[in-house]
Amino acid sequence: MEREYHCCATCRHFRVVKRTGSKTEYVCGRLGYATKPTYRFDCWTPKEIVLERMRNEK
Repeated sequence: MEREYHCCATCRHFRVVKRTGSKTEYVCGRLGYATKPTYRFDCWTPKEIVLERMRNEK
């Protein structure tokens, strides 16, 4: 089940940074690295809503 949800966009550390006059940036708040919503890392910590969905689908 984890593999269906495991991506940066569903992690609690995923941040969207919008600056006036520039592109939207995606950053891992924990690691400080630029990322993309579809990237996958081993340090993934799902958001509470994602955990709830995973529990409901079991």
